[in-house]
Amino acid sequence: MRVKRYVVDSMPDALQKIRTDLGKDAVILNTKEIRTGGFLGMFGKKKIEVIAAIDNTSSNSAGASNKVSPQPLQHQQQKQQPLVSQMYAAKSQPHQSDFPDVPDVLAHVSVANEPIAVKYAVNTPTTVAQSPHQTYTPASVHAPNKISYQKDEQLIEELKQMKEMMKKLTQASDVFALPEPLQKLEQRLSDQEVVPKLIRQIMDETLADFQLADEPVTDENAIQIVKAKLGQVFQSEHSKKIAPDTRVVHFVGPTGVGKTTTIAKLAAEQVLKYQRKVGFITSDTYRIAAIEQLKTYATILNVPLEVVFSPQDLVKAFQNLADCDVIFMDTAGRNFRNEMYVSELNSLLKTQGSSETILVLSLTTKYRDMKAITNNFNKFKLDKVIFTKMDETDSYGAIVNIVHEFSLQISYVTNGQSVPDDITELNEWQIIDLLLEEPRG
Repeated sequence: MRVKRYVVDSMPDALQKIRTDLGKDAVILNTKEIRTGGFLGMFGKKKIEVIAAIDNTSSNSAGASNKVSPQPLQHQQQKQQPLVSQMYAAKSQPHQSDFPDVPDVLAHVSVANEPIAVKYAVNTPTTVAQSPHQTYTPASVHAPNKISYQKDEQLIEELKQMKEMMKKLTQASDVFALPEPLQKLEQRLSDQEVVPKLIRQIMDETLADFQLADEPVTDENAIQIVKAKLGQVFQSEHSKKIAPDTRVVHFVGPTGVGKTTTIAKLAAEQVLKYQRKVGFITSDTYRIAAIEQLKTYATILNVPLEVVFSPQDLVKAFQNLADCDVIFMDTAGRNFRNEMYVSELNSLLKTQGSSETILVLSLTTKYRDMKAITNNFNKFKLDKVIFTKMDETDSYGAIVNIVHEFSLQISYVTNGQSVPDDITELNEWQIIDLLLEEPRG
């Protein structure tokens, strides 16, 4: 027996193919509508699956009898028995295989116990009429499609469950809220433009401390713990001041942050407070009157000044200032996104002896820009950071952000233009109080 499976768009197409492949004596065992293509069983095209069969033994015997000799009428009538009956007869013989040749059916098919009803016959309508209720139970040709369909359904169901689970988790995280005292502090830090990641870290650690101690969250206790967490961000073993053994101090930063004025203030501190001999070097030959500004401060403080136009001039400048205890070097504020300027500054910062490189940032600058600036200058091994123009802003979160993200040592902060008065060591606890204080009306 020979069984073939066809996937066609319509029944006329199937009948035409069956007559061509199997002949007019073929019998259609089953038809059903299926979908092909698409994704996970969806969006597929509708097709018709048709299973047809032909009894090779019967057709071959009939052909041989026509060639050899005429057979008795009774024998001919037996030959004309319906093909389904012959299939049953073949099945009843135990020594013959039910399917000696099934090349077009999928190979890995398990035997099914459900009978497949005979619906169509390609030969004549009489064939169907003679056996309207007969059934046949070959190896199930639907098993692969059923297995594939079940796997698709199972996968879709798992995806639905995962989606539902993620939705519940999202809703749970949305429902979760900090205690009210921590919510207030979280809002204050957010208003001070502390980065959300750091805020969340501080709040989570604070809440964990309360849960570990099994204590209620009150306004007073919450403020104390959050202050301690912020204090850990600023914690450092290094001195904020210029080290006594430092020979050269480089000041770098973008344009307009007040580097020259800051240098004058620090120089006055070194001269008047620590009685150290100070010298100035400036490479800021791009800004109009920059040299005259620093020269004015040098005259007031009675300190020497050297101007360099290229890295080659540095050797001579250091020789002229050899008797100075500390040298403050003012660099030009440039667009340091330009690699040429970066290379030029890197050459200027190569000095012999103990040195420090201090980044000068203005608190009136957006933190996003501060971060980009610090990233660029961080190529020069920054040691400390000075914040200027504290009197021109009421937002101090950028100080915490810079120290936390770049692990820089805080140094000084300026709060005005007066030289040498408006500069102090940055007090981290004062900054923390400003961050957490009640908003002003």
